[in-house]
Amino acid sequence: MSGSEKTPWWKGAVVYQIYPRSYADTTGSGVGDLEGIKRKLDYVASLGVDAIWLSPIYPSPNKDFGYDVADYCDVAPEMGTLDGFDALLAETHERGMKLILDQVLAHSSDQHAWFQESLLSPDNEKANWYVWADAKEDGTPPNNWMSAFGGPAWSWHPVRRQYYHHKFLRQQPKLNFHEPEAVKALMNVLRFWLDRGVDGFRLDVAHAYYHDATLADNPPVAMAERSGLNWSHAPRLQEHVHDSGLPENQIAMRAVRSVLDEYEDRLAFGEFAETPEMIGTYVGEPDLLHTAYTFDFLEDRSLAPSVFQNYYQDTLKKNGDPWPCVTFSNHDLTRPVTRWGSGRDGDDKLAKFGLALLLALKGTVLLYQGEELGLPDVDIERDQIQDPVGELYFPFGKGRDGCRTPMPWISRAPNAAFTDGEPWLPIPKVHKERAVDVQEAVTDTVLKFAREAISFRKAHACLSSGNITFLESSGPVLAFERLLGGETLTCVFNSSNEAAVWHGGAASEVILKGSDSLEFGTGDVSIVGTEIICGPRSAAFFGVPSSS
Repeated sequence: MSGSEKTPWWKGAVVYQIYPRSYADTTGSGVGDLEGIKRKLDYVASLGVDAIWLSPIYPSPNKDFGYDVADYCDVAPEMGTLDGFDALLAETHERGMKLILDQVLAHSSDQHAWFQESLLSPDNEKANWYVWADAKEDGTPPNNWMSAFGGPAWSWHPVRRQYYHHKFLRQQPKLNFHEPEAVKALMNVLRFWLDRGVDGFRLDVAHAYYHDATLADNPPVAMAERSGLNWSHAPRLQEHVHDSGLPENQIAMRAVRSVLDEYEDRLAFGEFAETPEMIGTYVGEPDLLHTAYTFDFLEDRSLAPSVFQNYYQDTLKKNGDPWPCVTFSNHDLTRPVTRWGSGRDGDDKLAKFGLALLLALKGTVLLYQGEELGLPDVDIERDQIQDPVGELYFPFGKGRDGCRTPMPWISRAPNAAFTDGEPWLPIPKVHKERAVDVQEAVTDTVLKFAREAISFRKAHACLSSGNITFLESSGPVLAFERLLGGETLTCVFNSSNEAAVWHGGAASEVILKGSDSLEFGTGDVSIVGTEIICGPRSAAFFGVPSSS
């Protein structure tokens, strides 16, 4: 393979997401910091991951815990300094891993200097850097756009005597991608960090960079098409076709990609929460994002085989078949063992199953901190809520705090050795029971399985960068082949709590010729006569001999 044909490092890589506030605190503040992450780099490296993705580390009023950026080119004082970041970056690279930063380009904090200047008048230098509009004659907002967190997506500012747009909290004013100077400034933010040596960016809400400049009203979701999910939050009652998911976002993707191409071997992947069907518009060679993830798997509660088949065979195939980015967990959604198991006590068998499936799928894999421990979501009490979404919707919804609780390091230590102070979110008993030190000391833990699964993926190029072909299956069984060159692995998963039989046609017939071909897995899988019996929550990987 020539240098020009070499597979990029990110293609098929395993990226470990760290939520810095909740990883490790070295100051006693109760909030995690960069030094804490640096001290845990040996642990992260031991997982076998290729890269680390840090959620925002920038100065922020923390109305949305870093996703409201007050300064794009500095480090939050509670997390450290730029020098400390440089040291973290260097030590990450020394261990053979890449470092990726979260970039929140769609909006800033209302405390950012850019917004503070923009609000002064409609004709100052940064007047159009944000989305401003006059009130209707009756004083109401310019249109019907709803904030993703609830209520109108517009707030009045008495200084400028206009409304400003915010897709999320009112403290997160929307940057105007129709303004070239604002876009230029944001691209220079990327260069600032790339010049320091970061290896790429995760782009927050990348589907919502551009808005309809005419400010047309969003249409309603048809009454007959409304589900329970639509009724959970008022914003879900309208189709967000004018405030997100616009084809013009492609312009922004090209701008980002152009900046990254000024540097060698860098990655940009996006978050497309609302518009999975747009992924082909925003992702692909030679000048769009390298990859992106949608919420198809993140919001799934069924584990039905069709969810995975449809994503690859429908969503991706119909939209240019871009290189996928796959994830089951992050800082915004209920952890998978709770989502799939409907409980908060943990389920190690389900956790191992999820890891095996995730690491078998085609794409760049995102693994969220604690997923390697099989942590369940935490049931947050009213007086413990930190997330503004939880504040808005309690008790119907408790927000995102349940998946953001601190990492448990030492079971019997105060606060599980996360902090010497008072942790910003609670650490429950069920998490302490699954602390790193407990799982390191015993065999057959989720943590040790995670390492084995990542190692197995790396040992087989077909899993990292091969094609995926789905096989005939029925009921709760999902089966597919991963293929690259002369290497083929057949991957079989039973997602149910009951045993199931797989009849895979020609593929299973090949497997049945050699019962010793089972290479890796979890749960009970056996070959009986002409049948492959898959026990509850089981995963099996069969090496299929080459026809040669």
